[in-house]
Amino acid sequence: MKRIIGLMSGTSADGVDAAVVDVWGKGLSTRFRMIAFESVPYPKRTRQLILSLLNARGISVAEISQLNFLIGHLFAEAVLRCCRRHHITLKSVDLIGSHGQTVYHQSVPSFFGGRALASTLQLGEGAVIAERTGIATISDFRVRDVAAGGTGAPLVPYVDYLLLRSPSKNRVALNVGGIANLTSIPRNCRLAELRAFDTGPGNMMMDAAVAIRSRGKLKFDRHGALASRGRVIPSALEWLLTHPFYRRRPPKAAGREQFGIEYTEAALRQMRFARVEDVLATLLDLTARTVLAAIKKYAVPSGPIDELIVSGGGARNRFLMQRLQFLLPETRVMNSSELGIDPDAKEAIAFAILANETWHQDPANVPSVTGARHPVILGKITPA
Repeated sequence: MKRIIGLMSGTSADGVDAAVVDVWGKGLSTRFRMIAFESVPYPKRTRQLILSLLNARGISVAEISQLNFLIGHLFAEAVLRCCRRHHITLKSVDLIGSHGQTVYHQSVPSFFGGRALASTLQLGEGAVIAERTGIATISDFRVRDVAAGGTGAPLVPYVDYLLLRSPSKNRVALNVGGIANLTSIPRNCRLAELRAFDTGPGNMMMDAAVAIRSRGKLKFDRHGALASRGRVIPSALEWLLTHPFYRRRPPKAAGREQFGIEYTEAALRQMRFARVEDVLATLLDLTARTVLAAIKKYAVPSGPIDELIVSGGGARNRFLMQRLQFLLPETRVMNSSELGIDPDAKEAIAFAILANETWHQDPANVPSVTGARHPVILGKITPA
């Protein structure tokens, strides 16, 4: 058994999720038990700097370098805080797996310096985490898959397969963070048969819209309460659905480059005279309908989908869950907690398990998902 701390910060850039996980075995024999979980918000100034970088609004190379080390310190402090609050000694922890903070993700090659290049950048220096904690740290998981010709995302499907495969049920794992992504896991399937990809915006546009319309008083629409009182604006929804991302075939990954603040502001101009409730109802329906379209087009199990297993912040949005159930009447839409996986902690748990695979020098990308030329061992190891 190894005790591993998984660290994650998503596209919403709210803070650091830390999950302490006991992991037995590796690969298909993997079993886990979550011991503790903490979500540690970023300091306000740090989040402003990250969002400035994400939205490409005037940040220097020097600030990027400093931010890389700053985020490393904050990730390390999340480890220390989680261990202190749950009375876990650092000596009992064998390994840290840190996803870092994604600040740029170009999954489709574009010409730069005379070459067609894809690239990805996650901040949160692994050497700082290892130095502050004294624990071996695996970081920067995505780059090797991109170097091998893959999209670098999503990486969690490998873990979805280990934890959620079933001999009798067709399942789809849906994570609704800033971006929504799914993993199709047909009953009794092999790893190479997985289909997984980003479907489009999850909470990102809804969160940005409510913050803009409330002038910063609200950060998100709790439980979808505002959206539930609104009505979808058909013309705006039609405009939103014309985004070229939805026409691309998998493998594909999305981020703020496609659905960030500039695109959200453009969407709000389409709805400039609408009530905030109607704006949020429209954006929530966009998330639900693009998930539905992705399932129908690309999730191809052997028969109807039995269970849609939802994790991430979207699993707490009651109205979104109701909408998904309405659109998928023959499927059981369920919270991942029903299968023993905390929906808030799932991605942090996933990077603990991915770190375990890296430590054993086993590949953990899924080429059928990312489009990589071959399986690769993920991450960079900084020794204790």
